[in-house]
Amino acid sequence: MAPRKTASVSSRKAAAKPAKKDFTGGTIAEFSKDDELKAYREMLLIRRFEEKAGQLYGMGFIGGFCHLYIGQEAVVVGMQLALKEGDQVITGYRDHGHMLACGMSARGVMAELTGRRGGLSKGKGGSMHMFSKEKHFYGGHGIVGAQVSLGTGLAFANRYRGNDNVSLAYFGDGAANQGQVYESFNMAALWKLPVIYIVENNRYAMGTSVSRASAQTDFSQRGASFGIPGYQVDGMDVRAVKAAADEAVEYCRCGKGPIILEMLTYRYRGHSMSDPAKYRSKDEVQKMRSEHDPIEQVKARMVEKGWASEDELKQIDKEVRDIVADSADFAQSDPEPDVSELYTDILL
Repeated sequence: MAPRKTASVSSRKAAAKPAKKDFTGGTIAEFSKDDELKAYREMLLIRRFEEKAGQLYGMGFIGGFCHLYIGQEAVVVGMQLALKEGDQVITGYRDHGHMLACGMSARGVMAELTGRRGGLSKGKGGSMHMFSKEKHFYGGHGIVGAQVSLGTGLAFANRYRGNDNVSLAYFGDGAANQGQVYESFNMAALWKLPVIYIVENNRYAMGTSVSRASAQTDFSQRGASFGIPGYQVDGMDVRAVKAAADEAVEYCRCGKGPIILEMLTYRYRGHSMSDPAKYRSKDEVQKMRSEHDPIEQVKARMVEKGWASEDELKQIDKEVRDIVADSADFAQSDPEPDVSELYTDILL
């Protein structure tokens, strides 16, 4: 029997590694004054909300796990700027920022954190498990990597229904090593599902640095064996995120299948509220804050271009703080769920 013909080594390499575009300091979206102001306000709301959540956790109003998104705000805000009505979002347990960026109310999110009736899951889900069908947000998931398979399922539903909606599945650098992630990659590539896999690489999976846990630290190339293109993105610059998001969304809507975006970002706080983050130096954190903070970058650009004065930006901060303070007051005074809620929304 004649031997099977195979492609040359050079051609196989060329097929496996699609050309990379530079979203780590090269390609950025052009932002108008309104774009910058919207991004600033949205990121600031997430930052102030998470700071208040941290305070309430320390005071004992929030129980269980609580993972803050401080430092990573540009990722979800930049991605949301590229979406249309009907596109879906799903993520893991570091999810409060995603909820707010999707338009879920600060009151509803905070009340869920404190386990109150007005919470978005009626006070029964807590920090890691909130949903909003109206806002096309499908969780908050506490099982590491579970949302990747579910996000792929959302994309399958879009393909089955024949619409042009896109599913965004967020996960971290730690979850990227889970087996179900690659099963999802295979299925999405095989059926050309419209899903954007967003790896929020904040450098540490709980307390373990990426270099100590991953043999391949370029997560944008994790889908190469399935033919899934991937790009690295400066996740601290909302303009770079928006540029990458525009390209990824267009790629999926055109029926080309899945795509991977690795967001190079950083969390300022520990993995969760119980993590003192002693595995990294204070100098490392301070350097990121002083040189790459996503909110300060937008603020500096607007002041430099004369699009907003310091006083105007302080007024925006005040308005955002008032929203967050109101959400905290509501979350502390709203009644707890009735005992009868134990038996609702349960599948038997």
